[in-house]
Amino acid sequence: MSPPSPAEVAGAGAGGAAVLLAPAKLTCSLRITGTRPDGYHEIDAEMVTLDLADELTFTAGDHLEVVGAAGATRPGLAVPGGEQNLVRRALAALDRQASVRLVKRIPAGAGLGGGSADAAAVLRWAGCGDVSVAASLGADVPFCLLGGRARVTGVGEVVTPLAPLERTYTLLIPPFGVATVEVYRAWDHLGGPTAEGPNDLEPAALHVAPALAEWRDRLGDATGASPVLAGSGSTWFVAGAYPGEGRIVVRTTPGGSGCAAAMASRS
Repeated sequence: MSPPSPAEVAGAGAGGAAVLLAPAKLTCSLRITGTRPDGYHEIDAEMVTLDLADELTFTAGDHLEVVGAAGATRPGLAVPGGEQNLVRRALAALDRQASVRLVKRIPAGAGLGGGSADAAAVLRWAGCGDVSVAASLGADVPFCLLGGRARVTGVGEVVTPLAPLERTYTLLIPPFGVATVEVYRAWDHLGGPTAEGPNDLEPAALHVAPALAEWRDRLGDATGASPVLAGSGSTWFVAGAYPGEGRIVVRTTPGGSGCAAAMASRS
C-alpha cells in the first residue's frame, strides 16, 4: 500500500500531528447473490468514492474525540464511542495507539460507509494495506481502503478495480439512520426479495423504515429522476447536480467514478 497522498495528509505539525481524510463511498448497484452458512450475505456491487469525507487528526496518546456526530441538527444514528468505534477497533487490530480527533461529516446509518471510511483511514495512517485486516473490521472497509471505482464481491472482501469515470450525484439524507444489520435481517425474513431497481436491499430497508418512502419521493419530485437507495440506507441519490434545500451535491474523487447505468430517468 502506498503512503497517504499529500491531499490526505497535512504533514507533520506541532506534536507530529497527521491529518487524513476518510471519503464516503456510494454503492451504485447491489445484488445479493447468496447467504453463507455463517449468515453473512454475498454481494455483487459497484462502489465509488465521493468527495464527502470525515477528517481524522492523529497525535500521540490514546484517546478518541468525536466532533459533529448526529444530534438535534444532524441526521444519522449515534456514533459509538470508546472501544466500539471503528477507529478504536482498527487501532486495536493493528496493536497501535494514537489520540484521534474525528470530525464527522458523513452521517452514521446513512449507507455511505462513514465508519468503514474512518477505519480505512486508520489503516492508511499506519501504512497497512492488508485487505484481510480491513475485512475483519467490516464488509465495506476493504473498498474504503482501496477506493476509486470497483466491483465488490464476496462479502465485501473481493475488490476489483474498474476504469474511473467522473460523475456527479445528488444525495438526500433523511434525519434518521437505518441499521445495516436490521436491513439484512429483514431481507432474510422477507424471503430474499430482489428489487426492480439496482439495489436488492430497497424492499427490506423500506420494510424496516417505511418513512424512507417519503424521502425517496421528495428527491424524485425535485429532480424528475428515480432515486436509488445507497446501500442499506438511509440516503437516496440520483445522478446529476440538483442543488436545493436538504440536498447535497457530491462528485466522485479523482480516479473514482459513478455508474450512470444504475440510474434511470422517471417516465
